Amino acid sequence: MLAIFGLIIVVGFMTLIMTKKATPFTALALVPLLVGIITGLISRTEYSASDIAKFALAGLTGNSSLDHPVSGIAGTAIMLLFAILYFGLMLTAGLFDPVVAFILRIVKGDPLKVMVGTAVLALAVSVDGDGSTTTLVVCSALIPVYKQLKMKMMDLAVIIILGNSIMNLLPWGGPTARIISALGVDEGVLLRKIVPGMLIASVWVIAVAFIRGRAERKRLGVVTQTEADIAEVRAQQHATDAELSRPKMIWFNLALTVVMLVILIFGDIWIIPKVNAAVIFAVGLAIAMTINYRSLKNQREIIEKYGSSALHVVIMVLGAGIFMGILIGTGMSDAMGRALADWMPDFLGSHWAIVTAVVSAPGTFLLSNDAFYYGVLPVLNEVGLKNGFEAMDMAVASTVGQAFHLLSPLVGFIYLLLHLTGVDMGAWQRKTAKWALGTFAIFLLSILTFGGVPA
Repeated sequence: MLAIFGLIIVVGFMTLIMTKKATPFTALALVPLLVGIITGLISRTEYSASDIAKFALAGLTGNSSLDHPVSGIAGTAIMLLFAILYFGLMLTAGLFDPVVAFILRIVKGDPLKVMVGTAVLALAVSVDGDGSTTTLVVCSALIPVYKQLKMKMMDLAVIIILGNSIMNLLPWGGPTARIISALGVDEGVLLRKIVPGMLIASVWVIAVAFIRGRAERKRLGVVTQTEADIAEVRAQQHATDAELSRPKMIWFNLALTVVMLVILIFGDIWIIPKVNAAVIFAVGLAIAMTINYRSLKNQREIIEKYGSSALHVVIMVLGAGIFMGILIGTGMSDAMGRALADWMPDFLGSHWAIVTAVVSAPGTFLLSNDAFYYGVLPVLNEVGLKNGFEAMDMAVASTVGQAFHLLSPLVGFIYLLLHLTGVDMGAWQRKTAKWALGTFAIFLLSILTFGGVPA
């Protein structure tokens, strides 16, 4: 029964979003609250309707003492708050102006080159394993270019997520680390088995960018740009806040940003300290604010300028925390995972690696990475061991579903991406899923060809 009610929550949320009957936040918060309370009232579970509030709070702040421990979303929300303000400050100060001008000179008004450049940049920046950083950096650099050439923001949002879904499989990205700890497999061996698929999928993302870029070139044509046109882009960027531009501080701002990103990406390696991302951006914002804007009036203007955008994203992330907290805290998430494993017919045992790969797609979409890899994957692994498969086979197979994971409403940073690009969530999911099928197919064929996974 818990599995059914969990499925009702997910389907209810997706239906409201796809049909535009509710905003993402209201759907994220109200659907699990309502279904959770009804479940507690009509079923003989170990929680009461009053416990729903406790689970919702756990989704925000975290609670390891629950029967089903929940990792809170508050840390992510705080990090996004400071990160948005930091990159907003840098955008206003003019840090990305030379980057935008360079890109415009390289692409020469050709939408095809812009799209391919988007794919390459998204794949490169995604190496840090953090979707929030990728979104902020790529959007800050390319949104002015897309606007200047009148290109579709939907394409930008789709390409970013396709690239990030591949590089998210690096050991420090999250899913792979969870697989390693859940099944106790060797990190290096696992990475060697999935890298070929990641490389081929990266080529696929560039191919998608080429296809979309060719369509945009046909729609818009190639715009002949002069140096005056490029200068106009910068003027448009600072049309309402020219007094806040700090072109003389570019080198300082660049150095500060590079240091922050190095600590963020390579923390705990060599002599680089491990620092929480929220602290990195909070301290970076404080330093940047102090050095760039000595006037308290200017500092308030920066916060007011980007505060509304930051608040919008943070609210979405907190809504996802409530959604996740109730789904996990009530046991619905675990029940869905067990049901998923139990419903598999016995005759599929000899093909259990393929089954695991296919199941990982809806599994990592409907559940958080923690819920799937710590709750469902061990169950799938036990079934696999009984059918002659090794834990490494299950580990490799379970990575395939990451092709679709970042389309899940449980992924916090996608609300930042949607807000910056201004695209509709339902439309974006449908557009991205079409191309993500290619990534999924590549991952699947790769684990059979290069990953040593038996069919």
